[in-house]
Amino acid sequence: MTKPYQRPAQDEPVWWFVISGGELLMTEAKQIPHGLLEDLPLPDLNEYKTVFIGELRERHCYLVIADYGDTNFNAVGEFLSVRELIVGSDDELFAMAARAKQIADFLATHRFCGRCGARMQAVDWEIAMHCHSCQHRCYPRISPCIIVAIRKDNQVLLARGKRHPEGLYSVLAGFVEAGEPLEQTLIREVMEEAGVRIKNPRYVTSQSWPFPNSLMIGFIAEWESGDIRIDPFELEEGGWYDINKLPRIPQEGTIANKLIKRLKAEIDQERNS
Repeated sequence: MTKPYQRPAQDEPVWWFVISGGELLMTEAKQIPHGLLEDLPLPDLNEYKTVFIGELRERHCYLVIADYGDTNFNAVGEFLSVRELIVGSDDELFAMAARAKQIADFLATHRFCGRCGARMQAVDWEIAMHCHSCQHRCYPRISPCIIVAIRKDNQVLLARGKRHPEGLYSVLAGFVEAGEPLEQTLIREVMEEAGVRIKNPRYVTSQSWPFPNSLMIGFIAEWESGDIRIDPFELEEGGWYDINKLPRIPQEGTIANKLIKRLKAEIDQERNS
């Protein structure tokens, strides 16, 4: 078993997930650096915190935490948003990049104990931070969030959030509250944001979303009753859109795009059957 802070062997090709200021090091071709340490123009990694975070395609993956504005990696590429990996990469690679970013955020935000305020220490056999003063231990945490494509006949409910780029519409989403089952979150969030009731929710897929630490849990549901009443504190506008006449939607690779495409495929199949 590889321990988190064990260094890779010199003859071992690995994936290098270098995080600086929440951004990920990518080559000019927007790829994750991969290969033998001696073959890559990386700086001396003995000067950096390096963490084993798992395996991808039978190769070990290491997180390297760099300082904000670190220029020692310029020969490899540049630091970009993890969002750059959503398009053109597979789900496994994006998931590992999301894991790297979330662990980097966890280590940066848990240097001191939330219970007694003492400095915490990294556990050397697992990814965790431990307080030797009060024995409090923390692990990387995620914030579960439902996201749902709602169907009404051959239409889908889309809305534009306040933080969305102009002209971009997506499906509804919201965070799970403490003690709340997912089914209740779906009903509550849709009612709060759009004022409609849903029925027959079906789980479709999930996606790690490291902005900063969400897990998106995707569903498809059907409209049951009610007219759309958009929550002005959360959304700018929204409505029912014909599945074949959609406005601009989230990009390929996002869970929102996958849910919309899945709903469209189901509607098209019904039309052709």
